[in-house]
Amino acid sequence: MGQKIKQDIYIGGNIRSLRMKAGLTQEQVAARLQVFGVNMSRDFYAHIESGDYNIRVSELVGLKHIFHCAYDDFFAGL
Repeated sequence: MGQKIKQDIYIGGNIRSLRMKAGLTQEQVAARLQVFGVNMSRDFYAHIESGDYNIRVSELVGLKHIFHCAYDDFFAGL
């Protein structure tokens, strides 16, 4: 089982902004995460953006590659 990051500070808005900047839909991000070996549906991805789901390290790594960003971008403004 993958290690989860406890989201005690909301980062979903930053993740949503990075997705929109990349011009991707939630469905497209979920599909690309699956290519990285991360089992993800659009529904689960939506929960990450809304802050209802504690993101796993593997998911964060996959999102970093998909969005071509730095880890700092997930925590911008915090």
